[in-house]
Amino acid sequence: MTTQASGLAEGRGLTLRIMRTLDSTDLRLLLALTASPRATTVALAEQLKLSRNTVQARLASLEASGAFLSFERCIDQAALGYPLTAFTTIHAHQQQLATITHALLEIPQVVQAHGLSGPSDIMAKIVCRSAEELFEVNAQLLAIPGVERTETALAISELVPYRIAPLIREAAREL
Repeated sequence: MTTQASGLAEGRGLTLRIMRTLDSTDLRLLLALTASPRATTVALAEQLKLSRNTVQARLASLEASGAFLSFERCIDQAALGYPLTAFTTIHAHQQQLATITHALLEIPQVVQAHGLSGPSDIMAKIVCRSAEELFEVNAQLLAIPGVERTETALAISELVPYRIAPLIREAAREL
């Protein structure tokens, strides 16, 4: 089995994920799942002209390798009463990134955060019920030790929704 590195090395609170190389069968299976995420193993096997056992084994292997994200990503925040989305860049003291990351995990409205290169250190995706709540969340961010300042931009509309199928098709073409 061939492996490739993804992510950053451990040592500063970051993890290294080793992903196995996907073959054409894996890619066909993933593409079928993007089209019909709730398809049964039997339906996938019929569609892809594979045995049920092959599909089950491939799905188990893909899951074990970390190819699937959590189900949480499929839940619409607006359905939970959080229609407002904002992206906040956080300028921080580098030596306190671990502390800041732990503090971000304690703020429920911070649904995602990435470490960045460039002038900002962290990009946080924040969801809120209102502009007032966003103001309160921003105050919480500024109160975190090590946070120097923040800059927030409201999302007006989602122009390109989360998608992975084009990448799967590209990977299949490269095989």
